[in-house]
Amino acid sequence: MLTPIADADGAPFWGYAAQGELRVQTCADCAEPRFPPRPCCPHCQSFAADWRPTSGRGRIWSYVVPHPPLLPDYAAQAPYNVIVVELTDAPRIRLVGNLVREAGAPLNSLPPARIRIGARVQVAFTADGLPQWTLERP
Repeated sequence: MLTPIADADGAPFWGYAAQGELRVQTCADCAEPRFPPRPCCPHCQSFAADWRPTSGRGRIWSYVVPHPPLLPDYAAQAPYNVIVVELTDAPRIRLVGNLVREAGAPLNSLPPARIRIGARVQVAFTADGLPQWTLERP
């Protein structure tokens, strides 16, 4: 599995994820959440930011199921899903990930027929701190 490369702005996201927490960068002046992390608030142009915890809940906003040919590191797991999750407590924030049977399960552990736009999901973290998503009602 490939591991994400954290830049200076996104490093706190990955640090919290390694601890099993889903946090979102939020403007310390106007309280607007933002993702991807960046140095300046796009709403009020403030450089002040906090990392606020989220519930880790959301809904599937969109998804795809890629099939070969793929990058070699992923070809053996195909077909698998890639979902876009709209966070419940920050609806303008959408995160990309995989819907799996349980934390740490292979990318192809859930049949594509089980995926529905609007389905409620909960974040789950791999042992390496990679956020994945599970159905709230399996």
